Amino acid sequence: MHIIFLGPPGSGKGTQSDLIVEKYNIPHISTGDMFRAAVSEGTSAGKEAQKYMKAGHLVPDAVTIAIVKERLSKDDCKKGCLLDGFPRTIAQAKALDEICQELGHPIQLVINLVVDEKALLPRIEGRRLCKVCGATYHLTNNPPKVAGVCDKCGGELYQRNDDNAKSVHTRMQAYYSQTSPLIDYYSCRGICKNIDALRSIEEVFKDIDKILRKL
Repeated sequence: MHIIFLGPPGSGKGTQSDLIVEKYNIPHISTGDMFRAAVSEGTSAGKEAQKYMKAGHLVPDAVTIAIVKERLSKDDCKKGCLLDGFPRTIAQAKALDEICQELGHPIQLVINLVVDEKALLPRIEGRRLCKVCGATYHLTNNPPKVAGVCDKCGGELYQRNDDNAKSVHTRMQAYYSQTSPLIDYYSCRGICKNIDALRSIEEVFKDIDKILRKL
């Protein structure tokens, strides 16, 4: 199964991704992870991306797409993968279509997590991430067993610098202008499923799992 996650910041993509990966044993591929891996492996696209990242600039689409193609070409993606954070724009979605066609792995499902904007800030401000394995927690909705410590690997939990009201507003504006048009793009194909993400983690995953079992 080859899946894309859509949804605004704080909609629960990370948490639900962890549950999908655990049950279906497919790689969770985020943009940040791809960049870090490409840089670490010293690929040509990774070296190019590093130049922009060191300078504090956004990585151009052409470089990002090359990194995505490198990642999706790996053996662990043959049986499926979960893309999170890519595509972010219609142009990236069209490039992804070409990559998937070339690899013979079409996108089968787009899960769009729907959350009212007013509910996002408390979710985002309470979010904590593991510095070691990247696992996602929430101080209220999904707290770790030991405060500040990852249940999975024992790593230290931290709060992202941009998990605050000012940054959330900026990220939401970018989401509405660039990413939300993807909902219509994939809905026209009949592969985009809207999921009410304001419910409990268990309820949201139950609905997602029902859809995945039909693929």
